[in-house]
Amino acid sequence: MQEIEMRICGLMMDPITNMPIVVLKDLANETVLPIWIGVYEANAIALEIEKASTPRPMTHDLVRNILHTFQAELRRIVVTELRDDTFFAVLWVEREGKLFGIDSRPSDALALALRMDCGIWVTDNVIQSSKVSPTLKERTSSEDLRRWLENLGEEDLGQYKM
Repeated sequence: MQEIEMRICGLMMDPITNMPIVVLKDLANETVLPIWIGVYEANAIALEIEKASTPRPMTHDLVRNILHTFQAELRRIVVTELRDDTFFAVLWVEREGKLFGIDSRPSDALALALRMDCGIWVTDNVIQSSKVSPTLKERTSSEDLRRWLENLGEEDLGQYKM
């Protein structure tokens, strides 16, 4: 199974379902992967994208602090699977020379990756099998959505309002 390095290029609201979408793009800007996430997870990602500080540590800040305290490094996150319209991810954490794979929701993994400045990877089978949500599919084809996402400018992706 091959993995493709990607980056978060922005957050936006799905115009049909009004749910947040985190948009990943590969480093060559050829592949777009939208992942529908929850509002709270989107807020955690948006806070870090905007480098906003909070008076107390949020959950993902807490996890980062725990990893640092125990001298563990988040080496990479990998979105590994898409099963029954649900994405799965793994946190790859290294401590004392041992590598541990920890199951995670992609939204949490992405929020942590931003905080710890580590690589974001997606398996090629996730990209090949990704499809639009059933609600969106009724109004637009998968290819139309992908084309629309690929043509979004940075100004469209950077302004996520809660």
